[in-house]
Amino acid sequence: MSDIASYLRGGHVLFAAMGVVDDVLGTGEGIVGGGSLLTDGEWLWRGDLWFYVSRHHVVLPAGFRAKAASLGYAVPAVEQERLMTLADELQALRSGKRK
Repeated sequence: MSDIASYLRGGHVLFAAMGVVDDVLGTGEGIVGGGSLLTDGEWLWRGDLWFYVSRHHVVLPAGFRAKAASLGYAVPAVEQERLMTLADELQALRSGKRK
């Protein structure tokens, strides 16, 4: 597995979705926890993004790649308060009540 895929798998969970999602690009494979949402405190991504990076060579934004590389591909610790703020912001976006 690539460094960037490992970084993606190591994100902090904001939302955990049990179950398996299908590879939308048609390999027939399922990804456990693919509907989950993870973060590094700045960026937010789906739990199956590592799969698409590894399997389909999806290229991520340069800013994300640069941040992960600058951290040695180790997701930094994020304070609980920051994670709660991100979860609240996500909920506001989903409910259409974005500030």
